[in-house]
Amino acid sequence: MAASRIAVDAMGGDEAPEAVVQGVVQALRHSEEEVSVLLVGPEDQLHDVLDAHSDAPTEALRIVDAPEVIGMGEAPSTAVKQKTNSSIHRGLAAHHDGHADAFVSAGNTGAIMGASMFILQRIPGVERPSITGFFPTLKGSSVVLDIGSNVDCKPDHLLQFARMGTVYARQILKNETPSVGLLNIGEEPGKGNEQVKRAYDLLRDADDLNFAGNVEGGDLLFYAADIIICDGFVGNALLKFGESMTTVLSEMTEQEMDRQDLAP
Repeated sequence: MAASRIAVDAMGGDEAPEAVVQGVVQALRHSEEEVSVLLVGPEDQLHDVLDAHSDAPTEALRIVDAPEVIGMGEAPSTAVKQKTNSSIHRGLAAHHDGHADAFVSAGNTGAIMGASMFILQRIPGVERPSITGFFPTLKGSSVVLDIGSNVDCKPDHLLQFARMGTVYARQILKNETPSVGLLNIGEEPGKGNEQVKRAYDLLRDADDLNFAGNVEGGDLLFYAADIIICDGFVGNALLKFGESMTTVLSEMTEQEMDRQDLAP
């Protein structure tokens, strides 16, 4: 089997490029499969960072020069049009041109999605790409989408998210009949706003989906369905709430133990 070729945006995310390069080096050193990486970013800067990693498997690494960087705070619509030599553009171009099998970035989400639609374009039946997230539950994980790329969605978009999530579960998670739940304020079919009620009807009538009905927020962590569908506004709020739990729960526990004078 040929090695997987991954283009990585070296300038995306916190503490880039140092943290990204360090992660790439660790991934290559510990990977059980044959992988090669295209490290995309300003060439001189990446050479300097790589020089600090004497253990880097250089035979599996190649730098793709991208002199421009799209910052996390930049307006996506403007940056995508003006910075066409950015690490995001060059990485996506490598994927589009067949030099990489995938592109990975922790950078400006809006810019990544916008540039992806321009460079990679969309497959038939998909009007908007979606970001997915894995939410831990008491019985494994649920795939939640969308978690932030589409804050305003039509019912048809939610149906498309369900189909994309189903394909992902079948191809990647090896789940042939994944169940699909629609995040809502109640389990009954008539609950929710007009968008969600219409989406419920579309999901129910889709013969290619295993629709499990509405899912309330309180049921998600109890494993209500394999795939949970919502718009990006709700999904991102849900994601950020979940991310805060690890810190908040430990601090709340410490506070309660102090209040009751319990030893740790």
